[in-house]
Formats: sequence, C-alpha cells, structure tokens
Amino acid sequence: MNKRGIEVLKDSRLSKSTAFTKEEKVTLGLRGLLPYAISSQDRQKLRVIENIRRKDSNIEKYIFLSALQDRNERLFYRTVIDYIQEILPIIYTPTVGEVCQQFSHIYRIDKGFYITPEDKGDIAELLDNWPQKDVRVIVVTDGSRILGLGDLGCNGIGIPIGKLSLYTAGGGIRPEYCLPIMLDMGTDNEKLLDEIFYLGYPHKRLQGNEYDEIVEEFVMAVQEKYPKALIQFEDFITPNAYKILEKYMEKVLCFNDDIQGTAAVALAGIYTSLRIKNEAFKDQKIMFLGAGSAATGIADLLVKAFMTDGLTEEESLKKLWFIDINGLLVKDSPNLMSHNLPYAHECPNMPFLEAIREIKPTILVGASGAAGAFTQEVIETMCEINAMPVVFALSNPTSKSECTAEQAYTWSQGNIIFASGSPFEPVTIGQKTFVPGQGNNVYIFPGIGLGAIAVEAKYLPDSVFLIAASELARQIHQSDLDQGTLYPKLTNLRTISFEIAVAVANHLCEIGLAQAEKPKNMRTHIKDIMYDPSY
Repeated sequence: MNKRGIEVLKDSRLSKSTAFTKEEKVTLGLRGLLPYAISSQDRQKLRVIENIRRKDSNIEKYIFLSALQDRNERLFYRTVIDYIQEILPIIYTPTVGEVCQQFSHIYRIDKGFYITPEDKGDIAELLDNWPQKDVRVIVVTDGSRILGLGDLGCNGIGIPIGKLSLYTAGGGIRPEYCLPIMLDMGTDNEKLLDEIFYLGYPHKRLQGNEYDEIVEEFVMAVQEKYPKALIQFEDFITPNAYKILEKYMEKVLCFNDDIQGTAAVALAGIYTSLRIKNEAFKDQKIMFLGAGSAATGIADLLVKAFMTDGLTEEESLKKLWFIDINGLLVKDSPNLMSHNLPYAHECPNMPFLEAIREIKPTILVGASGAAGAFTQEVIETMCEINAMPVVFALSNPTSKSECTAEQAYTWSQGNIIFASGSPFEPVTIGQKTFVPGQGNNVYIFPGIGLGAIAVEAKYLPDSVFLIAASELARQIHQSDLDQGTLYPKLTNLRTISFEIAVAVANHLCEIGLAQAEKPKNMRTHIKDIMYDPSY
C-alpha cells in the first residue's frame, strides 16, 4: 500500500519536508500537515547549515545531523555532499571518537545492527530482521580498538554508521544498500562495564575459538543473505584484524580498512610528496612509529609498490623500519607478531631518536596513537638528515596525533612535507602559508566499494589498493602541491571516488575477478548507479 499523509513525512526516504509542491500535497494527503511556503532543497540546505553553525559543540552538531538523517535522508546527504569539508569532521573524525565515547549517553534512534554471543547459531535468522534485503556494503567492528581510543565495546557502532554515511556521500552507494554492524563480543574496558548507561553486552570480551566461531558464522551468514555484499572490517585489535583478513581475503568480498585502506592513502601521499621533492620512490627509506595493523598494513603495500618499481622483495623489506614501545624492531625483539617478522632486521636495538640518526629515513610515518611522540627534537633530527623530510602524523583522533601541523612547520622552519590523519588549519611560516593534507581513508574506501559492487567482485586482491593509491595520487593538482598539500580537496570527493571506482572496476574485470559482465562503457555504468539525493 502506498503511504499517504503523516506516514510520508515519517519515512526518511520519502520525506521532502517543506519541499513538497502544492500538487504533491494534494496527491499524498499532506494538506494541512506542512506550512504554506514551499522551500527548494537548496533553501532547506542553507537552513540546515545555519542551524549547524549555531551549535556550540561538535557533538551537538553531530546529534542535529543524525536527527536530520532520521527524518529527511536525501536532505542529509545533499548537505553532506555540498558541505563535505565542513561536515566531514562532524560525522567522522575527529568528532566520531567523542560520539563513540558518549554513545550510551546520547543514544537516539539506532541506525546499527547488533550481534552478541547470545545470538550464536541464529545469526542468519537474525539478519532477517534488517528491513533491507539487498545489502551491498557492510561495515563491521567489534569495538576493540576504536581509532586511537582503545576498547569502547558496543559504543564503537558510531564508526560503521559514520563510514557508511561516507560510502553514500563520497561514493554514491545508495543508503539502503548499507548495513552497519556491531559484533558485540563484550568489553575489557572496566569503566564501561561499571557504567550504568552502558548499552552493550555486559561481560568480558570473548576470546579464542568462541570468538572465531562467531566471526565465521557472521561471515557465512552474510554470504547466504547478501551474496553481493562487500564486508569492510573496521577497528579490530591488530591480532584479530590480521587473523580475520588472512582467513577471508581470498574467500569472500572483504577488506580491512585499517590495514589496506590506510595503506593506500599513505602510499598515495608518499607518491605525491615525491613530486614535491622530485625524488624517485625506489630511493626512499621509511620509518614507522607504531607496529600495529595500520603501520604494518602500510608497509605491506609499500613492499608491493617497491617491487613494481623493480626492487626485489628482500630489497624492498630493507627500505622499511619500525619503532615500537621497546625501540627499533629487530630480530632479537621480544614478542614479535607474525606480521612484524618480515620487518625485524638484523640490527642492534636502539631508541627512537638514535634509530633516526643511524638509519636516516627520508620518510617518517606515525601510526602509534602516541600523542606528541614527534617531538621538536624528532622533527629537527629529520631535518638535519634530509633537505626536505616527509612526516606523516596519521593517528586519530586529533588528541592522539604524533604532532600538530603547527609544530611540524614551526620546528622545521617550513622545510618539511607534512600530512596528518586528522584535519589541521593552515599554518603560516614567514611569507608562506602551508595547507596540511589530511590522509583520511575517505579518499579510498568509497571508490573501492563502488568499483567492487559495480562489477560484483569475487574478492579484492592487493593490486586493487595499488591501483586506488595511484589513482588518488593522480587527482592532486600542482596548485595543491605548491601549498604542501598531499591530497586533493575534499570538495572533489565524489569525483575522486568515481575515478577510483572506474580504475578498480576495470582492473577487476581485467584480472577475472568480476562476476558481472563487463559493461560497454564503465564510466557511464558507474555514473548511472551512483546515488543522487537531489529532489
């Protein structure tokens, strides 16, 4: 039965609020339910922005936008797309970190789906409760390592919700195709377990085989219920992140954004930084602060990039060095994990600063979650051994950044190429203003997702992420590089995602991993399936 009257206004996908015409008001039974004036979507959008700018805190802005999404989905996405530079920090990093921390206190209408240990054996049946039957993109977390904030349990659902809104706004994937999932395995965060308002499974985290069995049941249930869906694993602790990815990456359509998405964004930034330095990629030596899933994910992709540049695997590995809490990662380092072993070189252990002086990296990448770890002495040392060092402070949210843009540019006297994981304002040193680029995964995952579902990919090999990184780097303009910016303007996100999607989809067809027949014109095909929220 077609909806009429108040039911239309309460359906977020149907409602246009004050934009319904006189004729539509008559046809849909809306006379008397709306004010007299008819607003265009552009006028509504201006009203939204005016209201957002009136809010005192980012979390209040987030709550306002979330409520808008609940009542008028198309207006929400039209506003996000047209004001992406202003709204991205509200619906994703850094505000989403605060949202996750306060999730149980600011709970409104839920947008997520929750699976707990009590659902074991029933997960496929449970998915029948989700109203949409054609799901194409799932973002799933277990809340064990949310950004740089640690174990937030069920509160981490804010991450899948935020990521999927960016799949739609940035990649044009229809919102009804998107499903945010929390694998609520419990939490080891004692503060949350003692919290009266905590909404999650109130037990210690599931471990070992019991944990693996629920992940397996979830993945297989998705194959049964949503055989065309891409699964994006998000914010799992490093051991589980690698274990899950290695088990499923060539069996089902999936990827881990922290490992592979971050890697592609970082590689793109490195490629563009070398256009500023006018140096060859194969001549770089790269040091990582942090040896978790993000850092080693970047290194794994860099090895493949070095090898495509003509280096052997052994030569490529020697270009990459890691610092963890115990200092330089070496063969004798204690408790090495499997993903660290290839980068543990035959070398004496030494602390961070000494390692910089000894190894002389050209590029320093922070993925540690250790706020302030790039001290003035670290930046000055990088400048002593390089005419123009490259420094990436990628940890999120802003409070976890290894250094700020202002610190990096000030301590280097402007002789640095800098990018960060969270947004920073421009910095003026002398007569020059630097605009720091944000190495945000939003540049990568929407385009990869769009490309994958456009051709119904079987799975995503590493080559897809090399393709995406190269395409992202290609999108940067010389005017951006002149300001020290390593990434394209976020205002071009839809175009960037489209170009990545085309490149990825064509590549998947070429290597035989596309299940759908290759369209005659890939660009037209992808453009046609992209969601347009206008009305």
